[in-house]
Amino acid sequence: MTVRSAALLLHRRSSTGPEIWLGHMGGPFWARKDDGAWSLPKGIVEAGDTDELGAARREFAEEMGVEAPDADYLPLGDFRTSGKVIVVFAGAAPDFELTEVRSNTFELEWPPRSGRTQAFPEIDDARWFTLDVAAEKLTKGQRPILDALRELLATGEGA
Repeated sequence: MTVRSAALLLHRRSSTGPEIWLGHMGGPFWARKDDGAWSLPKGIVEAGDTDELGAARREFAEEMGVEAPDADYLPLGDFRTSGKVIVVFAGAAPDFELTEVRSNTFELEWPPRSGRTQAFPEIDDARWFTLDVAAEKLTKGQRPILDALRELLATGEGA
């Protein structure tokens, strides 16, 4: 069975063009990485979830520490990456700002084979990026999502 994740893709227009909201993945593996270490706020669609947009909003709140902004979210599509499928909902959020990420955490034995378990935030930073910069920051598997957003914005929808 393929794992499904649900994600919100917040976007806004700025003087330098469209921008999207990304989160930097937390934990020791990603701590010293920047390019390729950012992601859309997302999480697994749980068994019993009948509303994937609702799941995406829940996961956003868990990873950012605040409710997802009100927006007219449009389905952007399903994207296969890293053995799972991410269903993405895009929404214009021109006024969304966040000064502090208060993400949920995960536990990991760290350092490896130490017998010590530590908690790490799923997301340790989040901010707006232009689409060109986001193409460098996003994990490789999520980069096709940017093309879908560009197509959506070119139609005038989702603005």
